[in-house]
Amino acid sequence: MKPVIALVGRPNVGKSTLFNRLTKSRDAIVADFAGLTRDRHYGDGRLGDREFIVIDTGGFEPDSSTGIVKEMAKQTRQAVAEADAVIFVLDIRTGLAGQDMDIGRYLRQCNKRVFVAVNKAEGMSDSPLMAEFHELGMGEPHPVSSAHGQGIRSLLEAVLDSFDEGRATDDDVAFDGDAPDEEGDEPRAIRLAVAGRPNVGKSTLINTWLGEERLVAFDMPGTTRDAISVDFERNGQKFKLIDTAGLRRKGKVFEAIEKFSVVKTLQAISDANVVLLLIDATQGVTDQDAHIAGYVLDSGRAVVVAINKWDAIDSYQRETIERQITTRLAFLRFAPILQISALKRQGLGPLWKALADSYSSAYKKMTTPVLTRLVHEAVEHQQPKRAGLSRPKLRYAHQGGMNPPIVVIHGNALEGVSDVYKRYLEGRIRDHYKLVGTPLRIEMRSSKNPFNET
Repeated sequence: MKPVIALVGRPNVGKSTLFNRLTKSRDAIVADFAGLTRDRHYGDGRLGDREFIVIDTGGFEPDSSTGIVKEMAKQTRQAVAEADAVIFVLDIRTGLAGQDMDIGRYLRQCNKRVFVAVNKAEGMSDSPLMAEFHELGMGEPHPVSSAHGQGIRSLLEAVLDSFDEGRATDDDVAFDGDAPDEEGDEPRAIRLAVAGRPNVGKSTLINTWLGEERLVAFDMPGTTRDAISVDFERNGQKFKLIDTAGLRRKGKVFEAIEKFSVVKTLQAISDANVVLLLIDATQGVTDQDAHIAGYVLDSGRAVVVAINKWDAIDSYQRETIERQITTRLAFLRFAPILQISALKRQGLGPLWKALADSYSSAYKKMTTPVLTRLVHEAVEHQQPKRAGLSRPKLRYAHQGGMNPPIVVIHGNALEGVSDVYKRYLEGRIRDHYKLVGTPLRIEMRSSKNPFNET
């Protein structure tokens, strides 16, 4: 079993930078800004043939009692409880602060293996400034530089050697090598991204699914700043739930940190298999909801629309939202639309079925004979209009890709096929394969006329 290592420390000491270094990734947002990380963030790491799991946490204030800081502290305590070992990250430039002493006292009470990492110590391993960190009484402090990679290997070896007697040999691969593919023969995990505007209940929904307060859910827009992934299994099917930062209009994004969050959210949508677009029933379907839906459509991902907080509105508001969906989200008419309450666990069963159907549709296999027959039957029922002197001739079709499904149609003069006729063909194919929740793209490829080349 992989050991679990939690990174703990006060704000802005470099925990997320160390997380990225240990996992050989850029999964955690890093900036010179205190309090950036808020949720627990998990990642896989490897040193030689030894593998481990790393948990990044927000800035820890053990005695915090109010607001978002209290919620962040709760996340850190949960990470320490889950961990087999803790790396206590400190900053050599600011020295040992009173908050560091408070964190040290808390970690001693937890009875965990604790390793002290003094960060930002590039070129300062023999500095007298290291001496004060012995006051913690938590063993030999390890000088490291997360940004430059100095001292990371020796720190990791000390942590991993506490779990087994073996030590990495000189023949091991370099620390910055790639981690192996661990999928093996296990079922593939479905990547499910939960997207929407700020404060629509994305983190609350994932916490409800998990049955624990895994993500910070707070009544303040912009609480989630990173794209946080959580492993989850339901009825034997593995999922990777991705909680994304709320997307605002460009004119509303003022902080540089929030701009980073937008990029991470867009990346998470592009990498997902299915996107759950969450809409706040109390706010209605806004222009920003339509913008997010448009981006999901452009990315080609399967999508399910869920109207959250449905229990908090009256019948008139419900009729209004249904009209708004018809007008503002008309381009998502293929997507299932469900009404849920994440807080009261209402409507979650049908939601899972819709997500499963959308994923299945996005990866539907379509054989060439069946697609060709469907195209010929469509042409017999209604031919494409003439384009100039000739009428487009559709000869055969085959599948050109999945997620989204792509149907490639070959023939002559196909550049004259109108968008209206393409939508007609799309409808015929959707009806036959019962495709829901996924865009379907149709590409036309005309044969070249050899007599045109003179």
